[in-house]
Amino acid sequence: MMKKIIVFVIVSLFIITGCTNKSIQNNTTKESEEKMSIIKVIINNQTYDLKLEKNSTVEEFIKLIPQELSMKELNGNEKYVYIDYSLTANSYYPKHIKKGDVMLYGNNCLVIFYKSFDTSYNYTKIGHIDNLPDLGNENITVKFE
Repeated sequence: MMKKIIVFVIVSLFIITGCTNKSIQNNTTKESEEKMSIIKVIINNQTYDLKLEKNSTVEEFIKLIPQELSMKELNGNEKYVYIDYSLTANSYYPKHIKKGDVMLYGNNCLVIFYKSFDTSYNYTKIGHIDNLPDLGNENITVKFE
């Protein structure tokens, strides 16, 4: 009878320890995901939070950071740059672009939209910058950190 109790206690400890370790691993993974869900973007000496999407394109994009890019003006509503790397594109037709959207056009053109408008193009969403001001008609330098 005593052997059965000891075996039961030992098996119970293994089960409890296994569950506890899994719980710790899950919490660590969640914390890492939360930390990686926002990156800093510096535009015209102002710092903004870029809230990232959860997709394979973003996972690849994060590996390129930190990076400073010279972005060109286009159409009075966006800044763009062709990056030196091809990223996995998961494009879709958003119909409407929101001011502050950061998208990938094709597989290597990074775009920051500073005005809202309707579109007929396909993009892969990288993330969104809240409270992004009008960035004007000049080319800009953007730092991703």
